[in-house]
Amino acid sequence: MPQAFPKEFREDVIRVYRDSDASMAQGAKDFGISPSCLKRWLAIDEKNSTRP
Repeated sequence: MPQAFPKEFREDVIRVYRDSDASMAQGAKDFGISPSCLKRWLAIDEKNSTRP
């Protein structure tokens, strides 16, 4: 099983991606992760941010 990325890295990727106009594929490539990984991180972040 691949090693998990640190929480700080995931948060930085999400922040930079949301602040940019890059496509999901390009944003993922810029950080050396797969687009599906970025999509999953964004979904998790969205789910966590909507909780009270």
